[in-house]
Amino acid sequence: MRVLVTGHNGYIGSLLIPLLHAAGHEVVGLDTYLFGDCTFGDDFPDIPAIAKDIRDVEVDDLRGFDAVIHLAALCNDPLGDFNPEITFNINHLASVRVARMAKAAGVQRFLYSSSCSAYGAAGEDLLDEQAPFNPVTPYGVSKIRSEADISALADESFSPVFLRNATAYGVSPRLRGDLVINNLVAWAYTTGQVLIKSDGTPLRPVVHAEDIGRAFVALMHAPREVIHNQAFNVGSTTENYRVRELAAMVEATVPGSQVRYAEGAGPDLRCYRVDCSKIERLIPEFKPKWTARDGVEELYEAYQRHGLTEAEFLGPRFSRIDHIKELLATNSLDPSLKWRKAGPLENEMRIEVAGA
Repeated sequence: MRVLVTGHNGYIGSLLIPLLHAAGHEVVGLDTYLFGDCTFGDDFPDIPAIAKDIRDVEVDDLRGFDAVIHLAALCNDPLGDFNPEITFNINHLASVRVARMAKAAGVQRFLYSSSCSAYGAAGEDLLDEQAPFNPVTPYGVSKIRSEADISALADESFSPVFLRNATAYGVSPRLRGDLVINNLVAWAYTTGQVLIKSDGTPLRPVVHAEDIGRAFVALMHAPREVIHNQAFNVGSTTENYRVRELAAMVEATVPGSQVRYAEGAGPDLRCYRVDCSKIERLIPEFKPKWTARDGVEELYEAYQRHGLTEAEFLGPRFSRIDHIKELLATNSLDPSLKWRKAGPLENEMRIEVAGA
């Protein structure tokens, strides 16, 4: 298949691309390269790409593709809280626009990267895909609105599917240090303290970013009648943990580290457990390879290998919100988060793509 991946240059996209190639697909990226400087290592996959903000995508950009995998978004709760209006413009309105353009271009399958954060404040119940939404952040709300509006586009020629990803973790060429497991291991390795910023009781489903990529590939391969216009929780039902349980794994892995609670740490409204049995039952190709404990070990080894320092970890390179604030402070971005000038990698990475 010929596949377009929006946000291919990001945390999940940079792990998804090799999986698509290994499955024999022709892959083209589309990205605005906001996080092009946020590198961790030098093994980023090189593919033909279109340098463009998803708010500016046109039908011609999407012609000739069999599937679109839509990852591009402002990607976490702090970034969403920073400017809710822009979060909705990008994560909701622009995502729906990309889907409309894809449909008009004749794209048959549209895979949307949603999030289990849509479940929000849900407590102890184990939630399947029919569970009610209870979001507590603009990011979660934006995903719910996008699912609803993209779902309304479904017909006999346009088949969307929604991947509600658990909280991601794991090493990536576009590493994020603002994800719970990545963050806990980085604190432990660089400071000796496994810093918990809540009271440790919130529940989280977690999934390796590479396994999220495997889910996208498997759902793209699945028969249309199995996945058409449906949502799937992405992860493993056995991989639901309290934050303090994840911290204990880190403490046991990073020598000399010790769990510490941030001053004034209290409960977090974001608390949910998810049931991933639907994807396990209906999509046999999807077989997650990672557990949280394996991911902790992978991260610790990678931080050692690359010599991650406390200054790097706490700086803007691995924090999406801090990186955006830095780009705004240096006048590289306008208030709408569009480049005032060419992005850091845009000039060297843009490749004109025939048929795009």
